[in-house]
Amino acid sequence: MTDSRRFQMIPVENLTADQKVVYDGIRGGPRAKVANSGASKPGPLGGPFNVMLRSPGVGNIVQALGGEIRFKSSIPNKLNELAIMVTARYWTSQYEWYAHCRLALEAGLDPEIAKDVAENRRSPKMDADEAMIYDFSRELHETKGVSDANYKRVLDRFGERGVFDLIAVNGYYSLVSMILNVDKTPLPDGVPLPLK
Repeated sequence: MTDSRRFQMIPVENLTADQKVVYDGIRGGPRAKVANSGASKPGPLGGPFNVMLRSPGVGNIVQALGGEIRFKSSIPNKLNELAIMVTARYWTSQYEWYAHCRLALEAGLDPEIAKDVAENRRSPKMDADEAMIYDFSRELHETKGVSDANYKRVLDRFGERGVFDLIAVNGYYSLVSMILNVDKTPLPDGVPLPLK
């Protein structure tokens, strides 16, 4: 398979001092413990992190923000990953979907729900929490806001912090989806495109 990415991987030995700070922050953080992630494999950083190295000051802030949103959210992991999947679907970000659908399934999301989200359908199999996260996230992307009803559902369940954390995960992964789509970050060899 030809590597279609626009930002070629930077060998570790070619990193500048500022890029090395970003590299070390990612390699020394919680992402490095996620199997088969762009941060866990030895050598150059993959996924969106490779692109973030191009602007180390911004890249380091963005990667730190992502670590906070992903690993310290008040939204439970399965639901946080579902919000990421809704974002990936909205942006048709193939790599984002590939990376986070697997994590959502590992966190307990029903594969039928994942299939429905991939096909732009509101799954009838979602429980109340899953439906609330899906509805809020989808509406946020599509209308650039949320209704009072969807706001209240999240507020009542997760409080003001939960509302903000849900906005943040959707916003952050919109940025990541843009990075991946502009880069044309390829899926691993032999992996078909998951989204139509």
